[in-house]
Amino acid sequence: MSDLEMATRIAANGFIAALDQSGGSTPGALRLYGIPDSAYADEGEMFALMHAMRVRIMTSPAFTGAKVMGAILFEGTMDGFAAGKPVPAFLWQDRGIVPFLKVDKGLAPQVDGVSLMKPMPDLDALLSRAVRLGVFGTKMRSLINAPSDRGIAAVVKQQFEVAERIASHGLMPIIEPEVSIASPDKSGAEAILLVELVRMLDALPEQRQVMLKLTLPDVMDHYASLVRHPRVARVVALSGGYTRAEACARLAVNHGIVASFSRALTEGLTVDMSDEAFDAMLTSAIDQIYTASVDKYQLQST
Repeated sequence: MSDLEMATRIAANGFIAALDQSGGSTPGALRLYGIPDSAYADEGEMFALMHAMRVRIMTSPAFTGAKVMGAILFEGTMDGFAAGKPVPAFLWQDRGIVPFLKVDKGLAPQVDGVSLMKPMPDLDALLSRAVRLGVFGTKMRSLINAPSDRGIAAVVKQQFEVAERIASHGLMPIIEPEVSIASPDKSGAEAILLVELVRMLDALPEQRQVMLKLTLPDVMDHYASLVRHPRVARVVALSGGYTRAEACARLAVNHGIVASFSRALTEGLTVDMSDEAFDAMLTSAIDQIYTASVDKYQLQST
C-alpha cells in the first residue's frame, strides 16, 4: 500500500464512512440494526455481531472507492477479515478505500464542560500494529458540552499532544473535538473551539498536517479558515445524532467540508433485509452523502 496514493485519494472527492462504534455505542447501533441486547450473552458475541454488520456494509456492491474515499475502523474490525482478507487490505486493494483506525479508549468524566479522552497506555503498540496492517491514519474523539474556555483549551491541547505521537509513527491523525448537538450554547462552544484549533495548528511544524473531524456548525462556513489552513489535510464532519437528511442539509452550506458519518450512513439498514434491499438502501445513503460532500468540495475549490 502506498501512503502517497492514499494521501492523494483523501484529497479527492468523496466522503469517509465511520464504522468505528466501540463498546459504549455498539449496543445502540445493534438495536438500530434490529439486533436486541438479548441476542448476545457477552461482549465477545456483541462485537462479533457488529463485525458481521460492518462486513455486510464493506462487501456491498455500493461500498466502493468511487464515492467512499475512507473508512474509520474499530480496533476489532481492523484485526478482522472481509472476503478472506485482513480488513485494511480488503478496503484498499479490493475497494480503493483508505483505512483509518479509531484509537481512543472512550471518554473521561466531564470536567469544565468537556470530556477528555481516557488514558491510552497501549497506544504505541496499537499504532505499530496499524502500520503493519496498512492503515493510513487514526481518529480520536473528545466531547465538548459547554462553551468553557478552559475545558475546550484542554480538549484541543490533549488532541494535539496525542496527534504528535500518532504522527511519529507515520500515520495521519484525525483530531475529533466533537461539540454536542445538545449543548445549551453550541455556537458559543464552536467559536471558542475555532480559536483554539487555529492556535494549535499555527504552532505545528511546517511539513506537519492533520485532519479535523468536527460537528456541523450552527453558523454557515464557520470553519472555512480551517479548510484553507496549510496544516490541515482535510476537514470532515460527523453527523453527531442528526438524521441523514439534516446532516446532509447542514453539510451542504459548509463549503469544503466532506462527511464522515456513522449513524447517518447506516440509518434504515436492518439485519433482516434481503441483500437486494440492503444494497439499495446503502446505495441511496451513499449517493445522498456523496452528493452533499462533493458539491461542497467543488464549490470551495472553484
